[in-house]
Amino acid sequence: MHCSGVGRAARCPAVAQGLTVERKLLLALAGLVLTLVLAPPCEAIAPASPRAVETSVLQSCIAEAKFLVDAAYNQTQRSIKQRFQSGSARPTDLLFYFKQPVAGTRTVTQAADYMHVALGLLEEKLQRQESSPFNVTEMLTEPQLWLLSKASGCTAQRQEEKCSDKYRTITGRCNNRRRPWLGASNTALARWLPAEYEDGLSLPYGWTPGKRRNGFLLPLVRAVSNQIVRFPQERMTQDRSRALMFMQWGQFIDHDLDFSPETPARVGFAGGVDCERTCAQLPPCFPIKIPANDPRIKNQKDCIPFFRSAVICPNKKNIIRNQINSLTSFVDASMVYGSEVSLALRLRNRTNFHGLLAVNQRFRDNGRDLLPFDNLHEDPCLLTNRSARIPCFLAGDARSSENPSLTAMHTLFMREHNRLATELRRLNPRWTGDQLYQEARKIVGAMVQIITYRDFLPKVLGQARARRTLGRYSGYCPNVDPRVANVFTLAFRFGHTMLQPFVFRLDSQYRASAPNSRVLLSSSFFASWRVVHEGGIDPILRGLMATPAKLNRQDSMLVDELRDRLFEQVRRIGLDLAALNMQRSRDHGLPGYNAWRRFCGLSQPRNLAQLSCVLKNRDLARKFLNLYGTPDNIDIWIGAIAEPLLPGARVGPLLACLFENQFRRARTGDRFWWEKRGVFTKRQRRALRRISLSRIVCDNTGITMVPRDIFRANTFPQDFEPCGRIPRLDLSAWRGK
Repeated sequence: MHCSGVGRAARCPAVAQGLTVERKLLLALAGLVLTLVLAPPCEAIAPASPRAVETSVLQSCIAEAKFLVDAAYNQTQRSIKQRFQSGSARPTDLLFYFKQPVAGTRTVTQAADYMHVALGLLEEKLQRQESSPFNVTEMLTEPQLWLLSKASGCTAQRQEEKCSDKYRTITGRCNNRRRPWLGASNTALARWLPAEYEDGLSLPYGWTPGKRRNGFLLPLVRAVSNQIVRFPQERMTQDRSRALMFMQWGQFIDHDLDFSPETPARVGFAGGVDCERTCAQLPPCFPIKIPANDPRIKNQKDCIPFFRSAVICPNKKNIIRNQINSLTSFVDASMVYGSEVSLALRLRNRTNFHGLLAVNQRFRDNGRDLLPFDNLHEDPCLLTNRSARIPCFLAGDARSSENPSLTAMHTLFMREHNRLATELRRLNPRWTGDQLYQEARKIVGAMVQIITYRDFLPKVLGQARARRTLGRYSGYCPNVDPRVANVFTLAFRFGHTMLQPFVFRLDSQYRASAPNSRVLLSSSFFASWRVVHEGGIDPILRGLMATPAKLNRQDSMLVDELRDRLFEQVRRIGLDLAALNMQRSRDHGLPGYNAWRRFCGLSQPRNLAQLSCVLKNRDLARKFLNLYGTPDNIDIWIGAIAEPLLPGARVGPLLACLFENQFRRARTGDRFWWEKRGVFTKRQRRALRRISLSRIVCDNTGITMVPRDIFRANTFPQDFEPCGRIPRLDLSAWRGK
């Protein structure tokens, strides 16, 4: 079946293939040779030839793998708990909490760890008897492969949901009737290009000292950050055309689409070594090394701790390491409602049958609702102000308390859901609580789609290009793979370049009149207490609407609040977001800069002259080549954000291509897209076209003056209008439906 109107997305593989080579299954957690030294070896005697494996040997390796993985998980939890209780928590402890897999995601990743470690132990054992290369999966019979998958938990039945043609499932399951799990939460990220690992299977490039890539040694990511990303802060340029709200919506929508949690282990599977204390490079720890003459970190033997992303269970057709997306791949407001059934139920108000979301029972925001508190065992938000004792908030995405601006967006949309459910109940007093919840959720999902595609993406890509490449909606196509691509999880971090070094909070006249009207970013991470005790979300939203974003320039990419002082408010060593992004791309096995330009049909620069032409900057091109040797090796995140911006856009050609591809797929492959015939009535679609983020602010805060074009850099009062002039959503089209 051919579906028109998909453009390049239809020409790209409908389902990312990965590699299907029938080679040895992944020694996913390399270095497991140490496991056999530091832990008891697999019991039982291996056969004389690796051409056959005794089932008892396989069973013993599975048992040992479970022991090692469980020990690493448990030791990590004990260590974190002790640090929280003693007050010695570190920046990575904060990172640990919002990068942690929970609920069903944790079950899936734990099963994957069992399976990977068991295969590593088995392969290591067989290698002792066979000097020639072999494929460990070919050593196993079909019943043995099934046994391994079952014993690890990789074949465990996922939680089933009742499918519906009227409402989305929470997990995204059943969006595609023929392939129900396509785009659902807790499934693999799509691979638009085959993964590139040092060993072809699992080890990230940069793992083995002296190992070359395309003939050159890879630079340390911290060295790239120091030489290309670092800049004098007085050089920062404000964006005259984009508000901070533009940046904030990008983060909000990113948290609707993808989340690749880190492994739950903070110690090596081999021997339980604490990787934060030793800078040891033992799976799953991949620390960021410090280059000589680092401007901040003088001890070259120190490191910035880094932990590999959780993996998905391998199978015989897809043996190369891949990462999990714990969220649905659809633009469906899952950051409001959750991507797992258990979380979605926790988020609902169960005290009545009015279809409402739960709200905070301890605090109010000038008479309006705040998000409920989470009940984390060791709560990172308590660390940021030990006397205030304000926990992290609970929302549809685990990262909702990461910064006050993000918290404000989550709070705004929780309130909008409850406003809609309340109005729908007035119009339809006989509707059940579940019908009220589902209809309000459906409307909020449509709002997020409209704001993203109509208002946000044209300002990312440029109006003319967005009109040409995204264009009008042309219908649902079940052949299109809507899954979020692995590369997108790194590429969409372009928003990091737009962050100002402060959180701005403005009064009702849009003035910075309060003592804490400008709070350093490094002092605001996980500071839920600032929302509760320092004025609520209205001042934050005003700051987002009336403050320009930072402009990404080739000589000023990322402010030092993110590059040198990320999570610095908790001891030891501030993290470097630029270095973390580049290390993550290596962890995920993402191909380099030129491979993605080739994928997009762009030129692939080979030398200084060609790279200078692409970047329109000879000095920057020289810096890249001095570091990487070849443009082929440039890490995707830094190469993509370094490109000159397209006319009217905030991205260069490579990011524009990747974003167009992803957002076309997310729309065309979505059976519940708001414009699809039958999802809403014609009258409801007409009503929805009038919605705006500005109106949502008016309806759910005490703010009375807003800009019509909320993502544009607006100056008060000339660019602001009274809320009375901003069109409302007419819900009468939902009466008696």
